[in-house]
Amino acid sequence: MNKFFKVLLIFIFVANCSLHKNSKFWTKQDKNILEEKKATVIEVFKQKENLGNEFNPNLKIILDSKTISKSFVNNFDNNNGRVDFIGKLKKKSKYRFSKIKNFHQYDPKISFYKNDIIFFDNKGSILRFNDKSDLIWKKNNYTKSEKKQNPILFFANNQKILVVADNISNYYALDINTGEVLWKKKNIAPFNSQIKIYKNKFFVIDFQNIFRAYSINDGNEIWNIKTQNLLIRSQKKLSMVIIEDKVYFNNSSGDISAIGIESGELLWQTPTQSSLLYDESSFLKTSDIIADKETLYFSNNKNQFFSINILNGKINWQQEINSNLRPTLIDDYIFTVSTEGYLIVIEKNSGNIIRITDIFKNYKKTKKKDCRFRDMFSCEGSTIPGYYFDFMKNDNKLLMKPTGFIVGKNNIYITTNNGKLLVIEIKTGKTLSMLKINNDKIARPSVLNQNMFIITDNSIIKLN
Repeated sequence: MNKFFKVLLIFIFVANCSLHKNSKFWTKQDKNILEEKKATVIEVFKQKENLGNEFNPNLKIILDSKTISKSFVNNFDNNNGRVDFIGKLKKKSKYRFSKIKNFHQYDPKISFYKNDIIFFDNKGSILRFNDKSDLIWKKNNYTKSEKKQNPILFFANNQKILVVADNISNYYALDINTGEVLWKKKNIAPFNSQIKIYKNKFFVIDFQNIFRAYSINDGNEIWNIKTQNLLIRSQKKLSMVIIEDKVYFNNSSGDISAIGIESGELLWQTPTQSSLLYDESSFLKTSDIIADKETLYFSNNKNQFFSINILNGKINWQQEINSNLRPTLIDDYIFTVSTEGYLIVIEKNSGNIIRITDIFKNYKKTKKKDCRFRDMFSCEGSTIPGYYFDFMKNDNKLLMKPTGFIVGKNNIYITTNNGKLLVIEIKTGKTLSMLKINNDKIARPSVLNQNMFIITDNSIIKLN
């Protein structure tokens, strides 16, 4: 009997290996097809480990000067592109609020309304400031017990209604002019995602990996899609994009799904993580998804960067890049920054890496003069204009890790987890200068009307 089962298992193994079209053992016909297509196959630059060396550092990249600016307001494809910003980065004003607990675990974003900004404080109070840093209104819609939970708020607005969801299961809408509550409801699970408003609906994902569509008029649920639910999951905020009446989103398992907005029908779903890795999902941190009309792009901290066909969910290419920061697509180039501090430029169609530059390589073992809020290009006492150096006392290892970036007209602006703002030249990838904003984590910059806004755990700093 044992011999019979051994023979049966060997037969099943051989049959599956040799006949299945997706197996590694190809038929003669498969090999011929591959040979015929060899001339059109483009090899993706790969390494077995996280990228740790520069590549083509002297390559100069010239962008199309006409490709300028995408809005930070209601940006459906999450791609800000090349922002029309050339700033001296001098401090203009500061918007203060009570310190947000566990700010380092989350990725809060400003909501813009005309020239005003909307944010929140540690007790869940929503604050609207004008461009002179004056408080227009402040509203708190939480009970005493809810305030003690220090809610984290996520925003979206359509210039009339401000939609809010939080990490303690509430979602509600305010009149954006007055701050008065229009309606408020409770979900069965906390939220942890971007919010997108589209026509009369808004979309948000909860901690059970359920994608929910609500009416913006009354908050009633219109439809929902359940995806893989895990007991333990990452705190990293999930993301979504909207392209031509379809919404595409990720969940904490790394799955990418496409849904028809009107019907709520699941069109396709693509897993990006092996089922063997589901128990590691609490450590998975994905970047925001960005998109054009044909492709989705995103990466994660598992050394994976994906290009996915927007029509059918097929993976176009996969590159070995370790990053959970939102990438940027400009012309034929994708810009991203790895966790290890490498600025990487990718050719979008092939996935080939064309340049890697180390943005931290100029660090010294001696501390230079603090250039806090000065004209960074005239800082005295620094071997590189505007640099501020900061080191750990233990083993001389750098504290610094990137937390986000945007691409401006001439330069790339990168924020870090120890309060620095780096300025990198697009053309050469060289680090031009570094400005100290804070001592702790600062969030990805936002830009409005030639002003840059940087969020700390107790303020929003406005630079021009």
